[in-house]
Formats: sequence, structure tokens, C-alpha cells
Amino acid sequence: MRIPLLLASLVALSGATRPPNKSCKAHPSNADWPSADDWARLNKALDGRLIKPTPPAAACHPGQPGHDPKRCAEVKKAWETTEFHCGNPVSVLLDQFTNYTCLPDAAYPCTGDGYPAYVINATTARHIKLGVDFARQKNVRLVVKGTGHDYLGRSVAPGALSIWTHNLKDITYHPGKFRLSGSKKEIRGNAITLGAGVQMYEAYAAADKHKQAVVGGHGTTVGIVGYITGAGHSPLGPRYGMAADNVLEMVVVTPGGKIVAVNEDQNRDLFWAMRGGGGSTFGVVVSVTLRTHPTPQVTGAGFIAFTDPKHHTIKDELLAYLSSQVPVLMDKGLSGYVFLSAGMSLPDGTTVPGVPPTFAGAFGTVLVQDAADREAAIMRAFKPLNDTIQERWPGKVNLIVLPKHYNTFWEWHKENHDAGRGGGSTYVASRMLAGDELKGNNTKFMSALKEVFKANERFDIFMVGGKGVANARPRGGSDAVNPAWRKAAVMGMSRVFFPPFNKTAEKDAIKLMNDAFEPMRQLDRRSGSYMNEAFVFEKNWQQSFWGDNYPRLLKIKRAVDPANVLWCQTCVGSEGWAQKQDGQLCRVDGRD
Repeated sequence: MRIPLLLASLVALSGATRPPNKSCKAHPSNADWPSADDWARLNKALDGRLIKPTPPAAACHPGQPGHDPKRCAEVKKAWETTEFHCGNPVSVLLDQFTNYTCLPDAAYPCTGDGYPAYVINATTARHIKLGVDFARQKNVRLVVKGTGHDYLGRSVAPGALSIWTHNLKDITYHPGKFRLSGSKKEIRGNAITLGAGVQMYEAYAAADKHKQAVVGGHGTTVGIVGYITGAGHSPLGPRYGMAADNVLEMVVVTPGGKIVAVNEDQNRDLFWAMRGGGGSTFGVVVSVTLRTHPTPQVTGAGFIAFTDPKHHTIKDELLAYLSSQVPVLMDKGLSGYVFLSAGMSLPDGTTVPGVPPTFAGAFGTVLVQDAADREAAIMRAFKPLNDTIQERWPGKVNLIVLPKHYNTFWEWHKENHDAGRGGGSTYVASRMLAGDELKGNNTKFMSALKEVFKANERFDIFMVGGKGVANARPRGGSDAVNPAWRKAAVMGMSRVFFPPFNKTAEKDAIKLMNDAFEPMRQLDRRSGSYMNEAFVFEKNWQQSFWGDNYPRLLKIKRAVDPANVLWCQTCVGSEGWAQKQDGQLCRVDGRD
């Protein structure tokens, strides 16, 4: 439920009495917070699109607007889905980033303190500009939310003004060529322009209508803009590069309030920075135009290689062997996702014929593009694995491979995408690996893997790098994608979970994640992390997320946003500010 703005303006936020702090952004608790009249004028300029949001789980809490036990039951069920959080103006994927201020459980308190104070439901570039101008002129903290599908908490902030781009859903296909805005240059080839609110499944479906595919991610509800501005890895990456490498143009509202086209001929610094330099930093994206590619025919396969986790020696040998075969499979044209485990259980209620409830080994989903012999290509790729398994561990290890052919990439994605989960408390960490760490004698990798297993029973390997990423030719000659990607074959990722309302458990989880993942970092100190799936407490995050690109990114940030209109944790230029415990965003040095 959303409270109409004019009603909301009669309540609490206008009653702040704390004197303003000039070194901080305006906050609802301070006297410099915009007045009810200021917000009403903004709402009028926005044609009534300013929202005073209620907490997403308010239906579960007596005394909250919209309390409704029937609706609460629906919210509880939906809370674990990504769709719920993507479709709500303020809700985000992970609970810790709102400081648990309103969970769908009446046993816990519920307030709106962890969420933005106001939201602009933007459907045009003008709406975004009005929000950016208001935040800049009134010194209000500004955040941008597309889907809230974020592991670093960048799309939510307490007491902020949020621009919600979720409903910018326009899609335009450009057959044969695309003319750059403000330029006579035409880029040959097919392209598609996507509004900032378009999600992965919508982009795939739109391209598929024209027998095309876009370089996109595995999560079906992920927003296209946050994904691309963070670089965007893809199972199509080994062929076509990162998603950011396929950008032809963006339309952006700058922190100064200008609506500009960003491409290789105009605003070139922004064009470079916003392809891999991170979202909510250099401007607010209105739309992005991507090169499309003829959709490949896809032969996919789910597979599992498993043993009893009680067979400790076999388990360790099997994990070493399977990890060493990941780059071998990639050399045979496979991409996809592999999950290693020293001992994990199938989800409650799930059974797989021939697979025990608890197992050690690897499972995953892989694909090969445009293979003439379809399923036979997959089975041929896995045959050496099966032969070795049967020779080394007869009767102790089993391999199951289930291939299936799809006529288009979109058909494959619909059946094999990562549905993901919403809610809960999780931190993740990632590292790009060149592949050499996995091949042959991978003793160091196995040592690092054992440490990672202390944080989580599963380690994810994304087969998304390789030649297509290394040899990509982005428009304008280069982009801000982390240079570590150009040398990477795969990305490894782990995560750690912890309960809500338990600061000790959270602190322990942070330390565990940092310590357990350190040996993985040590495999190649020159490598880095994927900023969209990274540890929010990563040490030396500037180097880890952007490598040698960071100094240039920081220079561009300071040039386009000298007033720090846009800020998010571990984003370019964020070092000078910090969020206090009460939610205020303040300069670290205390200067005005």
C-alpha cells in the first residue's frame, strides 16, 4: 500500500527539530529537511508520481498502514522471491541493507526508518531530471532503484529520495543499423534500445522476436542497467564479450540535471565510465542501446558428478579433478555455471533419481552454441570426464549428464535461468580466475577451496570469460570493465549467511567471509572481483573492482558530480563520505 502524498505530508517528516549539519546530507530528523510544501511542489511537477512509501511488510504489523492478515500471508510467501522485491518501490533483495526495519513477521518491530523517505515513480527522462535537480538543490541524499537485485546495498538508503526506474519499459528494435544520437554516424548491425526498467527476461524475449539475442545474465529478474553498468558477465560472454562491451549508446541524466546522449561521439568520458564503472555514480540511466546477435541454437545440459562425502580421500580427489576440467570444457566451447561442494544436501522435498540426499562433487548447467550434432556434442565433451571417473573411482563416483536441445537462447534461458531467492541475510565474495589456477596440479586452488568451504558448503564457478571477453572491441576503443576480466576464464563466488537482528552473528559472518576467501585472492593478487557480486567489505575495493581504471574513473566522477549528488557504498568516489548509525550520510572529514 502507498499513502497519497498530500496525506503523508501532514505527518511526521515535517516535524524535525534537530539543527542541520552542513557536513551531512539533509535528513528527515534535521531542520534542513525539505518542507511539506517543497515535497508537494515536487509532486505537482511530477504529475503526482511522488510516493511516500509504506514499509514493504507493513501488512504484517498491527498499527501500520495497510495492516491486513490476509495480505500478510501473501507477503510472507512472496518475500522469498526476487519478483516481490523487484516490483516494490523500496524493497531490496537482502534484508540487512534496510537494517531489518520491517520484516514480514509481527514478532519483530516495523518502521520505515531503513527505507527512502520518498520515491519518484519515474516513467520519463523528465521525471528523473526533476528528482536529480531536487536532490541537488535541497542537498537530499539520492538513490536509484531499478530492481533492488543487489548484493552491496546500493539501491536503498534511509531517509533518502529514491528514483524508481522500474517502469521505464520501452523497447525499440533497430534492424540493420543504428544511428548515434547527435551524430551522422551509423553503426551497421542490429541493435535494441531498452528502457532503464527492462529486466533480463524482457530483453531476451524482445530480441528473440527478431531471432536475435543480447548478451545478458543468468538471473531472469535482474535489471539491465545495474547489470550493464557493473560490466555484466554472461554465458554468451565467451563468444561476444561482457554486456558492457556491447553497448552502443546510453541516454543519461547527469548529476547536474542534463539529459544527454552518451556514446563514442558525445560525452565520451561518460560513455567510457558508465560501461563497467558502476551504477548510481556518474548519472541516472534512462535507456541503453545494445548490439544484438543472431540467436544461437543452444544445446544445454544439467549434470552432476557425485560421491558420498564420507569418502574423504575420494571427495578431495574428485573435487580437484572436476575443477581442473572446467577450463577443459570451456576449450571445447562450453559455457555456463558449475557448483562445487564438499558436502551439500538436496533442497527439502527434492529428489533426483540416483542422487543421494547428501553428496560431494559438482553439479551445474552448461551450454554449447550452434553445435551441428547437438546432444552428441555435449556427451562428447563429457566423455573424457566419465572415462576418468570410471577408471579412477569405479563404483564410488557417478556422473549424470542430461542434454537437451533448444532452438534459441531465449528458450534455453526460460528453462535454465537462476530463479534466485529474495529475503534473508547474505554477503558474497568473488574472484576472477585465469583458468591456469584450475588446470593440472591445482594444489593451491584446492587449498583455497577448502578454506572457502568453511564459509559455505558450495563454491560457484561461472564459465563466462575466455576469448570473447579477452578480445572484445567495445565502441570507442575501450570501456571501464575491470581489466582482470580480460585475463579471466571463470569467476568464482562464495557466500555466507547469518540470522537477522544478531549483530554478533553478522560481525562473525563478515570476518569468516573475509578470512575464508583470502586464499582465493592470493591465487593471483593482480586479479580482482566482479563488482556486482562482490564482498561489500572488500579491502582495497578500488583496485579489486576496477584495477588500473580506478584513477580515471575517480577523475570523471569528480568532474561530472562535484556536489556528490550520487553516492553509494564502494562506488567510485565514495571514500569521502560515510553513513552514520542513525542513517545520515556525512563527509568523513566533517567539512561543509
